[in-house]
Amino acid sequence: MTGGNYRTMTPTHPLEKRFSGPLVLTFAMVALLLVRYGELALKSPPVRREFESTLRRNILDQFVREGLPGRIRSDRGHLYVETDDAERGANLIRHVFGVTSVSQVEDVASDPTVIRARLLELAGPRLRPGLSFAVRARRTGQHPFTSQQLAGDLGAAVLEQFPDRGLKVNLERPDVELFVEVRGPRTYLYFDRYAGPGGLPLGVAGRLVALVDGPRGALGAFFMMKRGCRVALVVLPEGEPFVHDTLTRFDPAVRVVSAVPAAEAWAPVLATLAEDTHADGVVLPIVVEEYARFWSQWGNRVLFSPTVGLSDEEVAERWKGVVALVS
Repeated sequence: MTGGNYRTMTPTHPLEKRFSGPLVLTFAMVALLLVRYGELALKSPPVRREFESTLRRNILDQFVREGLPGRIRSDRGHLYVETDDAERGANLIRHVFGVTSVSQVEDVASDPTVIRARLLELAGPRLRPGLSFAVRARRTGQHPFTSQQLAGDLGAAVLEQFPDRGLKVNLERPDVELFVEVRGPRTYLYFDRYAGPGGLPLGVAGRLVALVDGPRGALGAFFMMKRGCRVALVVLPEGEPFVHDTLTRFDPAVRVVSAVPAAEAWAPVLATLAEDTHADGVVLPIVVEEYARFWSQWGNRVLFSPTVGLSDEEVAERWKGVVALVS
């Protein structure tokens, strides 16, 4: 791939060990991942730049911890990550807050002839006889064609290329979707979008400590992490699987302290951890009736209970969605 301004690592970043100078590759990159973010794009330009920088750093930190080579560049609304293992890279990126989705893409010149040839080559193995398909085309920048024209031309080209397969166009519920994203001089072709957690990048908001005693506590911690907060965890025995199987996947560097539930023995542990981490608030899995008591206990800190309005059934359903991101 050519063009683009790749991030130059600071000397303190661990990836500097892999590169010398302005990010010179010492390994072969064979896969390109298109990373999308949503809420960040709504911020003012200075805030967006700061949040995007944090997002890039968080992605690279995930790669460093897993020992996976990668490099990253961006344009407005997207990041582009090159790596030598697309599946591992996509799975790591899916666990980064701020990311809405990620796709493995093939990039080509924004020339209709080039786009058509490469799309047909890539789509051939996926378009089995009798399947329906749709071409989803988007365009950014100035080009001598519209998104609708491009999608129509490419759909016709698919039918012409594979006349004996009985393929059908279905724009509502196709068996196969062919995505074509034209962005300036480069076009990105892909077939799948893998969801990320969305929200804001870890580290752009305050510091919190959370009690995890089961699914409600784990979901409350997840909600605050999704808002960009660094959350240290006090974990009761019932919460251990939720932390180690799921939450640590979203923040491998999260600080975890174990406690016992008897007579609220976790409260001093939570208070100590809050002091150690200079936390701005605490996150507790409490119900409305308990709020006044706990507010008086933690009145010098902001008290959060993001699951207070959810039933146990709703908590369980929401948590299934979190687990799906790491499965």
